[in-house]
Amino acid sequence: MWIEVALNGPWSRALQPGIPDTVEAIIAEGIACARAGAAIIHTHAYDGGGPQTFDWQVYARIIEGIRAEVDIPVYPAYPASMVGSGDDDVAEADARFSHIDALAAPGLIEFAALDPGSVNFTHVATTSQASPARTYLNPESHVRHALGIAERHGFHPAFAIYEPGFIRAGAALARATGVKTPIYRFMFSQQFAFCFPPKPYALGALATLVEEEAGTAPWMISGLGVDISPLIGEAVARGGHIRVGLEDALLATPVSTTNLGLVEDAVRIVRDHGAEPATPDDVRQALGAIPGRRLTV
Repeated sequence: MWIEVALNGPWSRALQPGIPDTVEAIIAEGIACARAGAAIIHTHAYDGGGPQTFDWQVYARIIEGIRAEVDIPVYPAYPASMVGSGDDDVAEADARFSHIDALAAPGLIEFAALDPGSVNFTHVATTSQASPARTYLNPESHVRHALGIAERHGFHPAFAIYEPGFIRAGAALARATGVKTPIYRFMFSQQFAFCFPPKPYALGALATLVEEEAGTAPWMISGLGVDISPLIGEAVARGGHIRVGLEDALLATPVSTTNLGLVEDAVRIVRDHGAEPATPDDVRQALGAIPGRRLTV
């Protein structure tokens, strides 16, 4: 069973006090989590505790720093605020994913988050006086542009499934563009009103849809503003994988909760349910053994 750790996210310490937000801290936590049983690392880049950055050179320092100690896939985030707008759409998409292109060119990444749809980040506990939630926008023109980068460089897309239709759209676009097998990451939440709450019926529905649309493509349970640990046993039984980490944890998680602790808990629960955490090489071999499903019409 693959265990991915998402180290920080876009939250800043204002919303998630315990996240690593310097290059040195991200590297140290990534190495510790890998040694504890994580097989994939996802991180947002910070350089000195300020706002996140999408400077590919900062990402390169992080990835190379972690992989100097542990040979593990590490993959980046991408900006969420850009919107396709007609004539400027190609330029906007190029700017949005330029750091991924730059990281893929020298072979620094094996995965990249390329999400196949748009979603509102409505809070479950919203009120009539609350400001409208932000919309995470991924026009199909941007998705196709990003998948073109993935196809050109030969890395795997990692789709965040914020709504069930993202599975169908992601599978259709993956087949059409001929990318390597995507990973489908189910985005459960308790604090946001997208997708499903972390319940077994929801996991069953999403896993079944992936099987229908994408065959043996791998999937994992994850989310934002969520504790997915009660679903780990169900994921083991269904042959899925898991993602944990402070990016996904309930917002305002106490600083006593650490990425290392979340990985160690996941390893324990996986073993309690009769499975064994995968190594990075296990992940690579499993992905390499899945046949492509590109449409030929």
